[in-house]
This record gives sequence, structure tokens and C-alpha cells, in this order.
Amino acid sequence: MPNTPSLTSPASPFPSPASGHAEGVSNEEFRAAMSRLASGVVLVTAQEPPLDPDDPLAPRGEDVGMTATAFLSVSLDPPLVLVSLREGSRMDDLLDEQPLWAVSVLSESQRHIAGRFAMKGRVSDRLLFADIPYVRGEATGAPLAGGALATLECRTEQRVPAGDHTLVIGRVLTAALPSADGGPLTYFRGRYRQLG
Repeated sequence: MPNTPSLTSPASPFPSPASGHAEGVSNEEFRAAMSRLASGVVLVTAQEPPLDPDDPLAPRGEDVGMTATAFLSVSLDPPLVLVSLREGSRMDDLLDEQPLWAVSVLSESQRHIAGRFAMKGRVSDRLLFADIPYVRGEATGAPLAGGALATLECRTEQRVPAGDHTLVIGRVLTAALPSADGGPLTYFRGRYRQLG
């Protein structure tokens, strides 16, 4: 019988815990592996609640938006979707108090929108929305990007802590296909890309 090293022997092919997390995977290794998974790109939006909800004349809250690639369908009946938000991010904090939000599935011609809302150290959300055509969702009041391949309006059903992210599961209240032109915007190996 050949001499094969066991998984617990010093000759194990797995890295030691010192090289990364307890399981042996470093942040860089995990990030590199996951960058090989192509993902669709969406714009997640919500509107802050008014400063004084009891006063109908109080100014509306600011619109907030973020680019996401960790977005997926969860269930057909009832219709549920999931988005992953970095814990403590502005959108995570907002959706902890505001249950209504929306998603615009971006087309390949909307790379500039994805880049704008993914910027680190970005300007205020008000300026980010300034020259982007959008309509306000009837069910949520959240901005829906003009020219998106699809739009969904959602109400949060569940929030699940998951490591350094929060998984927000939302019930789909409305779904529309405002634009049939073009293909989807995708994200692969750290860059926005087009199919084909």
C-alpha cells in the first residue's frame, strides 16, 4: 500500500491557520477565487424616512444607493430576493430602519452608474443621483434607474447576520421590465464587463 499523507499530517497540502483564517483560507485567496464567479450588477436604492414622520410637510429623506453584485432570487412563491450588504454600511444601517427598497438590474450601457455608486469616499448620494434618469417606485418611493433591464420593489422580510455582511431578504412587491435593449452588465475578475 503506498504511503499517502493524511490530512492531519505535517505534509498536509492545506495552509496552516497562521496563513489566514482558522480554516486556512486568506482574504486574498478567497477574494481571488470568488472573482472568477461572474455576477450581474444591480443598483440597490432606498429613501430615508422623513425627519418627522408625523408631519406631512416635513422634508423627505435623502435617496441612498449602492452597487451590488451579491443579489439573487430566493423563492418564487412567495417572490423573494436576497442582497448582501456590508455590515455597518450606509445601506445596511438604512435598511435596518427602512423596510422598503428597490433594485434596478443594470444594462451593459450603465457601467457609469455602477462605478459611480461603488466609489469609495464618494460624494453625497444627492449628487450621485443628480444627472441619472430615474422614476420613483410607487410601492417604495425609491429611485428606479431609467434604462434598467428590470426593476423590483421590495419589503424586507428578514435580516440575517453573516460574517461581516448582512443578508437582507425582501419580498418583491412590484417587478417591471422597463428596457428590453442591450445585455446585462456583469462583474468578473474585478471589472465590469459585457456578455459576448
